[in-house]
Amino acid sequence: MDDESIIWLYWERDERAIEITAEKYGPYCGAIAGNILGSREDREECLSDTYIRAWNSMPKDWPGRLQAYLGRITRNLAFNRYRREHAKKRGGGEAALVLEELGECVSGSESVEGHFDRRELIEAIGVFVRGLPENKRSIFVRRYWYADRVDKIARDRGLAPGTVSKTLERTRKQLRGYLTERGFEL
Repeated sequence: MDDESIIWLYWERDERAIEITAEKYGPYCGAIAGNILGSREDREECLSDTYIRAWNSMPKDWPGRLQAYLGRITRNLAFNRYRREHAKKRGGGEAALVLEELGECVSGSESVEGHFDRRELIEAIGVFVRGLPENKRSIFVRRYWYADRVDKIARDRGLAPGTVSKTLERTRKQLRGYLTERGFEL
């Protein structure tokens, strides 16, 4: 079934929308949640929450791309769950590494929030990422959107893990410079 038909099922409040969404996009959303959360149980719970969130938000929203819409919901829910579970302890795993790596570019401190609207920062990062060459963009997005492990990215792209790590390091440095040039205090 095409995305527009699935969205119409949501708008019509037809419960088949969730079944079809799970069938078509469950593996995609599951991979995102799994990369961030690690455990199968947390992944499954996050998927259930994704379908509920989509059910509750679809009458207000008509997403341009259903896959991206569901991926964003899943990613946000997974990171929120991760932060909640690791609030009192420093945990390992890819999510902690991803957040730590990006922390050197975008600190999330009040100074950024106080000087610029969050949307401006998000837009600037989007412009930066869209301007990257395809190979760097792919590596950056896989690491920081999908929370893929460096060794998995390297294997899939036929590169050495050190090459991927160095590419990510240089791209983060470029992002930091790009944001600083545009007046964001980091």
